[in-house]
Amino acid sequence: MNFYLAPMEGITTHIYRNALQRHYGGIDCYYTPFLSNKSFNSKELRDILPEHNKGFKVVPQILTNQPETFLAIAEKLQDYGYREVNLNLGCPSGTVTAKKRGAGFLSVPDQLDRFLDRIFAGCPLDISIKTRIGIEAEYEWADLLAIYKKYPIKELTVHPRYQKEFYHGTPHVEAFQLAIDTLKGSSIALCYNGDITSAESFHALLGKAPSTEAVMVGRGALANPEIFQLLRREEPAQSPKEASSLSPREKLSSFQAFHDEILMGYMGYMPGDQPTLFKMKELWGYMGQYVHAADSQLKQIRKAKRISEYKIAVQGILAQAPGRATP
Repeated sequence: MNFYLAPMEGITTHIYRNALQRHYGGIDCYYTPFLSNKSFNSKELRDILPEHNKGFKVVPQILTNQPETFLAIAEKLQDYGYREVNLNLGCPSGTVTAKKRGAGFLSVPDQLDRFLDRIFAGCPLDISIKTRIGIEAEYEWADLLAIYKKYPIKELTVHPRYQKEFYHGTPHVEAFQLAIDTLKGSSIALCYNGDITSAESFHALLGKAPSTEAVMVGRGALANPEIFQLLRREEPAQSPKEASSLSPREKLSSFQAFHDEILMGYMGYMPGDQPTLFKMKELWGYMGQYVHAADSQLKQIRKAKRISEYKIAVQGILAQAPGRATP
């Protein structure tokens, strides 16, 4: 089983990736937040530089519906030593889909087919794809799979929801199984993505799609940074087990080191307190679950206007978290 970290815009940056790899690990591949322009800005360049991604596999993701843009970005990434790029056909955001990009590209399958024909003919790198199963109708997925089957896709990551569903409701795992059945015998590897947040949800997936060979985790990893270690300890024949191999005190110590590395990483290049606070507050929307932070404690983080105030709020959470040091 391969495990991947999903790309999440503004969150899974090289700062976060390095900290996660150092303190938790268990991840076979990290996907970067998407690139959409031929010219990289300073933030994008900093994120994909090889020296900022040492010791683990990284695949940059591209968001575009223009073959020329895709190929230009891929060629630049090749210059930085990358061998694979990932096409984003999964983003459900209205601002993205309105331009027929991300999951919105799935609404015009003929255009998508022509686009894929161009990029597979001209791209110097391997191409993987992250996709949804359509916009809103069940018949769309079979048609999309027929298109995908035509191309030498290195790996197809399926988030089995329609674009209109965003992240609501239960993923349509039967659609992932349809992909397994349809692409059987082809060279296309498959990866599942969607609502893997625990060993229990992982086992539920394997119960419905037992031949799954790769899983991509996004929000579940942000809420529980040791989830990849947890999933690697699970054997399909065993019953779900949520127990961590770390003691509560060890878990808290690892989390504090993980958090501090991210904080110092952002403070190291962001001007002033506010940009760093914005990043950290967004992360705490997920991380608070891991250390059982109360709403009142998270409110103190959200209210912080200076790094010094933020640190006091974090100390308050950690001082009451499971595994805290005994006075």
